Amino acid sequence: MSVPDYMQCAEDHQALLVVAQPVGIVSEENFFRIYKRICSVSQLSMRDSQRVLFIRYRHHYPPENNEWGDFQTHRKVVGLITITDCFSAKDWPQTFEKFHMQKEIYGSTLYDSRLFVFGLQGDVAEQPRPDVAFYPSYDDCDSVEKRIEDFIESLFIVLESKRLDRATDKSGDKIPLLCVPFEKKDFVGLDTDSRHYKKRCQGRMRKHVGDLCLQAGMLQDSLVHYHMAVELLRSVNDFLWLGAALEGLCSASVIYHYPGGTGGKTGARRLPGSSLPSETANRHRPGALTTNGINPDTSAEIGRAKNCLSPEDIIDKYKEAISCYSKYKNAGVIELEACVKAVRVLAIQKRSMEASEFLQNAVYINLRQLSEEEKIQRYSILSELYELIGFHRKSAFFKRVAAMQCVAPSIAEPGWRACYKLLLETLPGYSLSLDPKDFNKGTHRGWAAVQMRLLHELVYASRRMGNPALSVRHLSFLLQTMLDFLSDQ
Repeated sequence: MSVPDYMQCAEDHQALLVVAQPVGIVSEENFFRIYKRICSVSQLSMRDSQRVLFIRYRHHYPPENNEWGDFQTHRKVVGLITITDCFSAKDWPQTFEKFHMQKEIYGSTLYDSRLFVFGLQGDVAEQPRPDVAFYPSYDDCDSVEKRIEDFIESLFIVLESKRLDRATDKSGDKIPLLCVPFEKKDFVGLDTDSRHYKKRCQGRMRKHVGDLCLQAGMLQDSLVHYHMAVELLRSVNDFLWLGAALEGLCSASVIYHYPGGTGGKTGARRLPGSSLPSETANRHRPGALTTNGINPDTSAEIGRAKNCLSPEDIIDKYKEAISCYSKYKNAGVIELEACVKAVRVLAIQKRSMEASEFLQNAVYINLRQLSEEEKIQRYSILSELYELIGFHRKSAFFKRVAAMQCVAPSIAEPGWRACYKLLLETLPGYSLSLDPKDFNKGTHRGWAAVQMRLLHELVYASRRMGNPALSVRHLSFLLQTMLDFLSDQ
């Protein structure tokens, strides 16, 4: 796995991954118009059950990441929704063939798929199909959300059958050994009858069942399976999967403690009613939290939660999980994402210094050779996370690094406009304002040397942007406010 998802948070472990993509020639405007409506159905209460299913949508997902689906099931693409234009019956067979070709990309892991066809009318469109929905136009498609709800229910049925199948103890049957891609060659020729091997298989399968329980809305069951997996995997020094079991334990505990989520998304997430007392979610009110980010009214109840980690233990287990991942050079992306998830939890707990330690570790995680665009994204996300924990100057530093990356010598067409925009965003972090009225004589704030360097960079970037007037304005501002700090040279 080579592409980290910097937006991941702990609660994503309970979500099913669904990819929505266009097939054939579909305008970007029309695709995202439907994609936005699809994304609005991100959680659904199951009929005849108090459980809630959460869905995470992506319009692009690297197929190689899908190979890590057994390791952590929230990385597995289980649903595919395709959107296409088709205006004549003679084009329909070719369109349907493209849909099947798209399915083959994620075919090994898909639970179900849907094709939304726009523009086709007549006999073909009137034939009922479980996996195809026909709409006359993008303006006449009122049932999109209902179709998605039915699709999610079908995903739940398959998920539940897989969970029951894996969780059932079949005496006499050999448990298969789940692997990540880079491990497969290491297990060739191993003694499959040894006690050590069997324990490894049992531990990995327990961890996998914990993932399935978490996705199926069975929080307490997942905690039990994760604890058992941790004990089994620790006994055979299976560090990579031990890290995954510990991270699963952390995620389930975070979901329990913080029903509103840690990713800063608008709107609180509803928790499965079958896993928790029904009043728990109602008692968690924003603005009524302790320093751990937990409502004081429910802290005693949470303390009694069976197998659930305390807020302090969550961070300790994250540290242990990251330490396990760090032993494997091929697990750099997993380690990096775990650091980001831990930082988001610590931000809610208002433990900024510990969060900064996780971020410092993330900075030094060595990934494969990143493209310039990926470097810009990485530094920008680091900047956002430092801002989240209140480290404003550190945030400004990484945003400035991202700005310089936009105009790196290796880029054929340097993005001076993007560079200038990012540099402007660093000003508050360095206690710098472009309003001369904010500079009173004798009351200078911030490091003058750094501020002058930043103003010089603004002058240069605006000039390279082709805006000499803006460049002169920044230069005159520098002279007006920083004259006392300028040397004769």
